[in-house]
Amino acid sequence: MKTQTTVRIPSENASTKRLIPTLYIVLGVILLLALAGLFIWGALWLAQNQAPTIEAVRDIFIIALALESCLFGIALIILLIMVIRLVNMVEFEIKPILEKTNETVGMVRGTSVFVSENVVKPVTKANSYMAAVRRGFKAFFGNPDNLLED
Repeated sequence: MKTQTTVRIPSENASTKRLIPTLYIVLGVILLLALAGLFIWGALWLAQNQAPTIEAVRDIFIIALALESCLFGIALIILLIMVIRLVNMVEFEIKPILEKTNETVGMVRGTSVFVSENVVKPVTKANSYMAAVRRGFKAFFGNPDNLLED
C-alpha cells in the first residue's frame, strides 16, 4: 500500500506580502516631511514676529530639560544601587550556596562509589556464585522443582 506525499511550495504572494503596504510607507514619509517643513516654517515665522514669546518658550524648555536630566540622574543612581545589591547578593549569598551544593554533590559521588565497590559488587558476585551453584546442582541432580511434583 503506497501513500502519496505532496509537497507544498509556498507561492510568491505569500512570501512577498508585506505587513505594511509600500503606499502607506511612502504616504507616511511624505506627510512626515510636510509636517517637519511646516514646523520649521512656523518656528522661523514666530522667531521673526514673536521673539519675546519664543525666548520664554525656549527658557521653559531649557528648565524642563534640566529637570528631566535630574530625574534621569536619580534613576541612574537607583539603578546603580540595585546593581550593587545584586552583585553583593550573588557574591555573599548565592556563591556559598553553590559551593555547598558542589561539596554535597562530591560527597554523594564519593558515597555512591563507596556503596558500589563495597556493597553492590560483593552482592552481585555472591548472587552470581549462588546462581552457578544452583545451575551446577540442576546439571548434576536435575531440577529440584520436578522432584517435588512427583
